[in-house]
Amino acid sequence: MDELELAIAARGGDLNAFNRLVLIHQELAYNLAYRILSDPDSAEDATQLAMIAAYNNIKGFRGGSFKAWLLRIVTNQCYDELRRQKRQPRVSLEPVSQEDDEEIESPNWLADDNPSPEETIVTAELETAIQHCLNDLPDEFRMIVVMVDVEGLDYMDVSRAINRPLGTVKSRLARARLRLQGCLREYRELLPEKFRLEDEAE
Repeated sequence: MDELELAIAARGGDLNAFNRLVLIHQELAYNLAYRILSDPDSAEDATQLAMIAAYNNIKGFRGGSFKAWLLRIVTNQCYDELRRQKRQPRVSLEPVSQEDDEEIESPNWLADDNPSPEETIVTAELETAIQHCLNDLPDEFRMIVVMVDVEGLDYMDVSRAINRPLGTVKSRLARARLRLQGCLREYRELLPEKFRLEDEAE
């Protein structure tokens, strides 16, 4: 069965169909939550809560893109978590060294199977700079740039996921990219040489 057929079966009470949908989309859901929340534990919690909410509300799925429907639930969970964090900021009781921070901020899927030490360092530095700049974006900008530029979703899926018009998605994405570009210029030394050269050429 394709995704829509699985979703219709799940809406009809087929638990196996729903579980197959979870297997298909759980990595995307987690990656999205992680990029938005910048914390693996919070991302895991948000993903699990989103999957539970999707299961409890599957009868509300009216057709179309199940992926977009599910990602709307994930983004809503992330918004809830961001609001909670603003009310109750999390403060680490243990200092984190720069090396530890780079290890946490460097997900495995960014690296090749056998990266050289130099490539690993470059990847970690670039990842740290990008994540820092993503964290500085307003929530509504970060959601969109993560979906489009990090996860590779198309504009229509993002529009459905955040329940905003297509024009709003494109406008916010353009503004988010400009802010990211400006932020990364401030961290030029952290970027790989090829990015520094391109930036200087501009």
